[in-house]
Amino acid sequence: MKKEDLGFFKNLLTDRLKELLSHADSTVTGMTKPKENFADPTDRASHESDRTFELRIRDREHKLIKKIKKALVRIENETFGICEVCEEDISLQRIMARPVTTQCIDCKTREEDMEKALGI
Repeated sequence: MKKEDLGFFKNLLTDRLKELLSHADSTVTGMTKPKENFADPTDRASHESDRTFELRIRDREHKLIKKIKKALVRIENETFGICEVCEEDISLQRIMARPVTTQCIDCKTREEDMEKALGI
C-alpha cells in the first residue's frame, strides 16, 4: 500500500477513535448523575430502556475501538491492508468500506459461509 494511502487511513482511524472515546466519556458522565425519581412507572421504564439501548451502542463502540487500535498497530507494522488468512492485498474498495478489516472479501466470505453451515 502506498504511503499516502497509509497516512489517509491512519488519520481516518485516529479521528474515528477520538470521536468514539468522546462518546464514551459523555456516557460515563451521564451515568454518574444522580438517579431521577419518576412518578409514572411508564416514564421509568422508558428511561431504563433508553439507558439500556445506549449501553448496547457503547458496547459495540468499545469493540470497534479495540479494532481501530489494532488497525493502527498494523499501519505502524506495515501489515495494514494485507489479509491475515491468505496474505494477499485487501482491495482498496474493501478497506474504504471497512477500514478495520483484517481479511480480503474472498476469505471473509468463506468464513461467513462456514459460520452459516455450522450454525454459529
